[in-house]
Amino acid sequence: MSALEIADIVGIICFALSGFVIAVHYKLDILGVFISAFLTALGGGMIRDVLANRTPYVFTETLPVILVIATVLISLLLKLHKIDDIEGKTTFILSDAVGLVSFAITGSLIAIDNSFNFLGVLILAFITAVGGGTIRDILINRIPSILVSEFYATVAIIVGLITYILHLFDQISILNLTIVFIFGVALRLLAYYKNWNLPKL
Repeated sequence: MSALEIADIVGIICFALSGFVIAVHYKLDILGVFISAFLTALGGGMIRDVLANRTPYVFTETLPVILVIATVLISLLLKLHKIDDIEGKTTFILSDAVGLVSFAITGSLIAIDNSFNFLGVLILAFITAVGGGTIRDILINRIPSILVSEFYATVAIIVGLITYILHLFDQISILNLTIVFIFGVALRLLAYYKNWNLPKL
């Protein structure tokens, strides 16, 4: 299994959980819960694939759909929807951070595979990481996290930048990408708990 496939699977599971939690918080019905999970987990990847002139992964493989459905069902079985303020729980914050960084890496790798330039790599990393969550937030009439959350989308851009630098020096490997992944997750968690924010006007 390639680094791209591993990162994609991890991102799908974590963002499906994120979408589930947000849907429960906003008291959506069961269909709304599944739609939120699907959009969060797969929306950014679909936009990424269209920009990279690829058939969206979700239209050719059944694994992404199975992962989202399984994540929602397991979350229901574990009764995560009954936990108060789960958005503020460490489990949710960690899951969201892992999904963010995993998808930033997959977006970067696909951009590199398609010979995108520096800007293209950063944009695809950004869109893959935050696209699904942004679509979900707009749908449920919530201000997208990328506009208000602490150092959120910035992490995706930094991860994309590091991945591109690794590519320039021909150093892309599972080991190096794992290090980037750990760094990205740690940076996101640190930014959250230290309440780091970009300057506001």
